[in-house]
Amino acid sequence: AYSRTADDTDGAPVKPLPVELADLALAAVAEAYGPESAASYAPDAAIVNLYASGAHLGLHLDGEEPSDAPVVTLSLGDSCVFRFAGVGRRNGPFTDVELRSGDLLVFGGPSRRIYHGVPKVLEGTAPTSLGLPPGRVSITLRETGL
Repeated sequence: AYSRTADDTDGAPVKPLPVELADLALAAVAEAYGPESAASYAPDAAIVNLYASGAHLGLHLDGEEPSDAPVVTLSLGDSCVFRFAGVGRRNGPFTDVELRSGDLLVFGGPSRRIYHGVPKVLEGTAPTSLGLPPGRVSITLRETGL
């Protein structure tokens, strides 16, 4: 469950979502679903994960939020294979998409509840100008309702 404190680390209050990230998410939702969808979208949390080279994330279904608001994910660093299946279809058929550094992925509407995961991080594919350690950084912007 989401919380306004960092319960999994030091218990400190979670910092507010940076305006720049909220604006990025709003622009992505407007581009994907139209300005009327963006007008009702209020991202309030960013979940940041670092996946080391060779890491993977199994197929899963996001169910933490009561909201059906879109999810926006920004990929930085190494490219990855993003795998998804249709709504309610954990066992496929699957579609694989390569996400590169700087790519934004938006899923909402009926696709909001798709099974998805990252079977592979593609080592050595990050732009050297980023200065990041090997791996992929995923910044997922969500409307949690907190």
